[in-house]
Amino acid sequence: MSPDLLEREHTLRTAVARFDELRTQDSLASDDDPGGATALTGEEALEMLALGELIARKAGYGRQLGVRSARRAGASWTDIGRALGSSKQAAWETHNRWLDERRP
Repeated sequence: MSPDLLEREHTLRTAVARFDELRTQDSLASDDDPGGATALTGEEALEMLALGELIARKAGYGRQLGVRSARRAGASWTDIGRALGSSKQAAWETHNRWLDERRP
């Protein structure tokens, strides 16, 4: 199971829902309570891990699209940095690195 394969099956919303389902099951599973939730199988644990990576990728992409929209709407790098909880320099560098990765 890989994030690339899961990307074909999931939107961000469905990936988060499935990840949350697996994470909840994992956190409720207990060796002390045989009647409780069933522990994740190895395959489910790997699916949860791959879903976490897919969610991070999709969220990162969405973040940069949001930065682009904010700039188009006239937001300063200072405002964008504040919205992201970072400095204007870090916001600018991250966004430009993201753009460079997408240029042919």
